[in-house]
Amino acid sequence: MIRLNIHLIFFFSLLVFPFSISAEITPNSSLFASNTDQRWSSDNGTFSLGFIPLDPQTSPPSFLAAIYYNGGIPIWTAGSSTPVDSAASLQFSGSLRLINGSGDTIWSTNTDNLGVTSASLQENGNFVLKNDISTVWSSFENPVDTIVPSQNFTTDNILESGSYSFTLLRFGNISLRWNNSITYWSKGLNSSFNSDNSSLNSPNLGLQSTGILSVFDSTLPSNGAIVVYSDDYAEPGEILRFLKLDNDGNLRIYSSQRGSGNKTERWAAVEDQCRVYGYCGELGMCSYLDSKPVCGCPSRNFELVDPNDSRKGCRRTMELDDCPGNVTMLDLENTMLLTYPPYSVFAGPESEVFYIATSACRLNCLMDTGGCEGSTLLSDGSGHCYLKRPGFLTAYQDASLPSISHIKVCPPVLPNPLRSDVSEEGSGWKVDGWVLIVGGIGVLVVLVILEYVLWICCCRKGSRFGGLSAQYALLEYASGAPVQFWYNELRAATKGFKEKLGTGGFGSVYKGCLANGMVVAVKQLEGIEQGERQFRMEVATISSTHHLNLVRLIGYCSEGRHRLLVYEFMKNGSLDQFLFDSGKSLNWEQRFSIAIGTAKAITYLHEECRDCIVHCDIKPENILVDENYNAKVSDFGLAKLINSKEYRYKTLASIRGTRGYLAPEWIANLPITSMSDVYSYGMVLLELVSGARNFKVSEETNIKKFSLWAYEEFNKGNISGILDRRLGDHEVEIEQVTRAIQVSFWCIQEQPSHRPKMGKVVQMLEGVAEIDRPPALMAAGHVSTSETSTFFSSNVSNISQTLSAPNPTSISSFQIAGISSSSVSEGSLEKASSALLVPRNL
Repeated sequence: MIRLNIHLIFFFSLLVFPFSISAEITPNSSLFASNTDQRWSSDNGTFSLGFIPLDPQTSPPSFLAAIYYNGGIPIWTAGSSTPVDSAASLQFSGSLRLINGSGDTIWSTNTDNLGVTSASLQENGNFVLKNDISTVWSSFENPVDTIVPSQNFTTDNILESGSYSFTLLRFGNISLRWNNSITYWSKGLNSSFNSDNSSLNSPNLGLQSTGILSVFDSTLPSNGAIVVYSDDYAEPGEILRFLKLDNDGNLRIYSSQRGSGNKTERWAAVEDQCRVYGYCGELGMCSYLDSKPVCGCPSRNFELVDPNDSRKGCRRTMELDDCPGNVTMLDLENTMLLTYPPYSVFAGPESEVFYIATSACRLNCLMDTGGCEGSTLLSDGSGHCYLKRPGFLTAYQDASLPSISHIKVCPPVLPNPLRSDVSEEGSGWKVDGWVLIVGGIGVLVVLVILEYVLWICCCRKGSRFGGLSAQYALLEYASGAPVQFWYNELRAATKGFKEKLGTGGFGSVYKGCLANGMVVAVKQLEGIEQGERQFRMEVATISSTHHLNLVRLIGYCSEGRHRLLVYEFMKNGSLDQFLFDSGKSLNWEQRFSIAIGTAKAITYLHEECRDCIVHCDIKPENILVDENYNAKVSDFGLAKLINSKEYRYKTLASIRGTRGYLAPEWIANLPITSMSDVYSYGMVLLELVSGARNFKVSEETNIKKFSLWAYEEFNKGNISGILDRRLGDHEVEIEQVTRAIQVSFWCIQEQPSHRPKMGKVVQMLEGVAEIDRPPALMAAGHVSTSETSTFFSSNVSNISQTLSAPNPTSISSFQIAGISSSSVSEGSLEKASSALLVPRNL
């Protein structure tokens, strides 16, 4: 019986601790590249060590000696990924050696004198060499370019791939470097860790199997400080997630399904590949073709070093020392010579920065006797001029870049055939340019005339041209009509929807650059079920809504299943980044200006438009901030585009993500009116004052919701306790603060009838209207049964009276999307729950 129990314990230990058990490899064992079926595997076959064909395959075939995941995905390679031919072998005898066909050792663990007696590949992918006492070498402690779950990466480790390296710094940051000299990307601990960086003792980095990359240290909580998440975080299945430094200099998290042999990118450190330093080599210029980065030369004054590999950079067709005359400057619009500002961790000794005008920046480099090879002037209002000294020069060109660069070349300047640059030396180019311009204008005029004639003759009279006529009708209907884009245009403008600015209830937003150089924000709408004509008419309504504090709609796309909106781009992002991100902040004057600007925008939507527009999603994420710190409300009018039932379901299902801004009538399943926006605005106003999420619960708030705690402090006269502590060193108008707090409490009253209209809110904030002391807030956080009944019955009465009125105009003045008098008489107000257009009296 005792022996049986021992066997049972041993059996269960295999199930619970699979990583600790692995098949031993005895000395004098070998693997050969000529037989890729031969390998050393972990017990369950999750990982194997052997030779795999180089990807892409070569002729004659080349191989990598690698530890690879089931399916053939390498996670570690011997000899720093050095390819070998079919005569190579891996030999284990004291040391593990990679030997080529001629018998030379390419790589070795150098453990001959450490008494190694065995080797094994563990189930977590770690290959270890052991003596009779302990492990003397492991692949986890000697990483190449990849980290897998359960692998501990310390400050003494490094990932390398070509000229690029990845390290963990002593104070917890992770960074990417080129040639061990230029740090082109760095990321610190997230806001969940607020201690001084210097307090870290011995940080280490770990990738969890769920796809979370974290920094661990004795000074941090047990779960560490999260750095990034993979896009497929915690998705179920036999999936290996691994962190890899690719040979293009980018750090990525990949996922691979067991046995598939495929890997999927889930996160990338550098979202814009062209910003990876040296990606296109010395004197190379990176740009985008569709959404793919491509390398080329700045002009025909340069040629590729290797025509078969554009990433190896360029060289001048004539060196500067060989110029027959004085050197001149090649002017490159929307181009940046990659460099980094001085006085920071990204400083490059080969660059200098000045604050001068455009012509002076160009001339300074041209006349410089210290060897300046190029300059970049930022056209973003900063006036920064960077001079590049002799060293490594690499460029990035994109229509969205607010910069102009200059590179020294021997005359004459020879622009690329596809470029429109005109040099001061090439007068012939100027004449050709004028000819092209005049010819182009002539062709354009002819096309416009032909289009107009066709429209007059056909579109207005022919039924088969109804679709085209509808488009012109839309242009006639909307003042300042939106531009219609094709889906492929917007896909190219956003580089394949690569740079995501954020995600909201209506869809995801991406940064893009139109063909004319305008930077825009492109929103991919979700849940649209309307026909194309109806969608265009609603877009026309939104685009005709103009206000200083509303984000301007530039255009739209309605092609097949694709529904997209194109907005002006706000450089400073959304309000939540300033309120809740410790790296950004606003002074009180800016906050109060944003509060009034937002209130005026909502007032315009509710009271000044032809039809009342209820936003339905007022929150800091939908309030953008322009370069002058003015508020710009976004996503207005979109509730009408979403199926009402689906929008209500999605909104209620996502309360966890945006909780604290939905009015109680949402949860009580009552009709949504303009008062719902007032409630949401009140919550945002309180956050502007406090800098804290209104639903925050902590010991500081006595384990109460922040808005309820703030009301109690207000009654005690503790205004400073509610105010954001970051404003302590700034000048603050206490009278304005008090006014804002009182207004916020009026706005977030539980019963809609107790809340002021937005026009009154503006007057109270500006001090035009007096503010009575706000009544107490309900601790329950929802509408009481009696209040619900009163609100519901009173509004049904109003609706019934309006719909039964003999005057037809009273019905048209009450516009609720998709609701009829019969549906109201049956008591069904579900369809009106997310209505965009609502009666003024509600």
